[in-house]
Amino acid sequence: MNEQKHIIWSSDVDYEDWRADLEEQYPDLSEQERMELMVEQNNDYLDDERCNLNIQLSRPILLIADIGRWDGRYPGYAEIKSGNIRDCLYSEMDDSTWYVDRLGDLRCDAVHHDGTNHYLYRAYKENVSEAQIDRLKEKLYSGTATRADVTRVTKRLGDEIGRVYGWRFPASREAVRER
Repeated sequence: MNEQKHIIWSSDVDYEDWRADLEEQYPDLSEQERMELMVEQNNDYLDDERCNLNIQLSRPILLIADIGRWDGRYPGYAEIKSGNIRDCLYSEMDDSTWYVDRLGDLRCDAVHHDGTNHYLYRAYKENVSEAQIDRLKEKLYSGTATRADVTRVTKRLGDEIGRVYGWRFPASREAVRER
């Protein structure tokens, strides 16, 4: 099944997609120089996306990680305390692709020398307590958290991001319950 993704930015660029424009604009550069320029321009686009997604939320963002290592897969989490969506668009991995999936969840696939990490970014809901957040973190750390556990305490970011790019997502179950 080909899951619909709205790609925000990817470090995985294909020179063939850029070749004609780069050759037309920079005929005096070598192919290697044009490839370096392509990477540089693509990285500038990431800065543009950070500006586009300078969306301040009232609560921190929870990053839920499925970490791929040489010896298997591991659960994990981190918090983006700023609560600003732009701060999700940083990675120290070799290759990263940020996208919003068909359910309206902001995600990242980040490739590194040992494998691939998969990240899910969700904001804490306004009405959740620190005790609820701590229970969710315990479940995430132990690898026992379910989708229901996550959606009980957090909300998706795709609706905020979709307002910037004109993307629409099906109503979330949480939103339907809150109506």
